[in-house]
Amino acid sequence: MTSENTIETPRSSPGAPEGKRHSWKEIVARYQRPAPGRAAWQLCNTVIPYVGLWWLMYRSLAVSFWCALPLALLAGAFLVRLFIIFHDCAHNSFFKARWANEMLGNVAGVLCFTPFYRWRWEHSVHHASSGDLDRRGIGDIWTMTMKEYLAASRRERLAYRFKRNPVILFVLAPLFLFLIVERVPTGKEGLRERLSVYGTDVAMVLVIGGMSWLMGWKACLVLQLIVIMVAGSAGVWLFYVQHQFEDAYWEHGDEWEFEKAALQGSSYYKLPRILQWFSGNIGFHHIHHLSPRIPNYRLEECHRAEPLFNAVKPITFSSSLKSFNYRLWDEQSRRLVGYPRSPIQADRG
Repeated sequence: MTSENTIETPRSSPGAPEGKRHSWKEIVARYQRPAPGRAAWQLCNTVIPYVGLWWLMYRSLAVSFWCALPLALLAGAFLVRLFIIFHDCAHNSFFKARWANEMLGNVAGVLCFTPFYRWRWEHSVHHASSGDLDRRGIGDIWTMTMKEYLAASRRERLAYRFKRNPVILFVLAPLFLFLIVERVPTGKEGLRERLSVYGTDVAMVLVIGGMSWLMGWKACLVLQLIVIMVAGSAGVWLFYVQHQFEDAYWEHGDEWEFEKAALQGSSYYKLPRILQWFSGNIGFHHIHHLSPRIPNYRLEECHRAEPLFNAVKPITFSSSLKSFNYRLWDEQSRRLVGYPRSPIQADRG
């Protein structure tokens, strides 16, 4: 196992010298400092357009509901960007002061339908266990190994296939997650996390209630549903691609290494510029997992400045579509693969 403050060249980096080691803590430390001006500007160019789009939706309802529909789709894209700010606040990276991150995170959590403290706890578990086969189940998309799938009952296999169906995973699951799961404590969280669920629920009722009074409850709920559907589907897709690619990193606990889980188990999702902007640079996910304290507005800067990160092979938007076919982790080939196609293939497990 590598030492805590060094990393080996990623296996997806054939152009880098074999066996070279880098002091990654020294590298990322240069980019971990929040920039108040850049943070304030990102907050302005995200929140002001998002609120403005809702105001335009309200005004356009006087003409036709159909005039408000494209505005709701665009608002969903801005909500993705707002969620990235919320995400940075959970890592205490958006602002320098912890209290400022927590204050903004709680406010943004209401707009994102997500309780700040509970989500922060779950997300910290994800960062500490991503790629660890022995610690799956919290803050991740459940992934079975080929061996587990072949040993499962027919009912369990059907349930797994149902959950991994693209329509379920990217359309219905996000709605279920943000409208139901995030509204109820799990019982595993602490008191503060549980209170954040209740507090967010109350604040959401007040905000949506006020908007329903202004816009009419039917129009408000339909438009809000569209916004959440767009943002939720995009968010789940981004999270999926960031960890569900063919040569991702998975190991059992005694072999799991933090550095490899970050650089080999988190993708560099190279998106078109406009999509990169709306997704708050979260495509540089390999760097984010290596150092969550780097603000999203400095991730690209860090990536471009260091040969170690430049060497990571990117996943493009077109190549990411192959991720639809990755269902199971095959421990023999050390790849994410599809479902077994024949009894012969099944017998191999």
